[in-house]
Amino acid sequence: MLIKLVALDQALQELEKVHPRKSRVVELRFFGGLTFEEAAEALHVSLDTVKRDWRIAKAWLRSAIEDDA
Repeated sequence: MLIKLVALDQALQELEKVHPRKSRVVELRFFGGLTFEEAAEALHVSLDTVKRDWRIAKAWLRSAIEDDA
């Protein structure tokens, strides 16, 4: 479990370098527990943008973690 958390943290740091807003969406949703609506308001973007960023970020992180394993 700890290894997966470390891999997630590393992948999230890499995501932030290339897609800062997508990284922020993950932080707000996953770690902050915000809803899509709350995250959209916090980031001053549309609900659809947050949902799209969430989908892309999850796929990006999953790929990065699997490549690391």
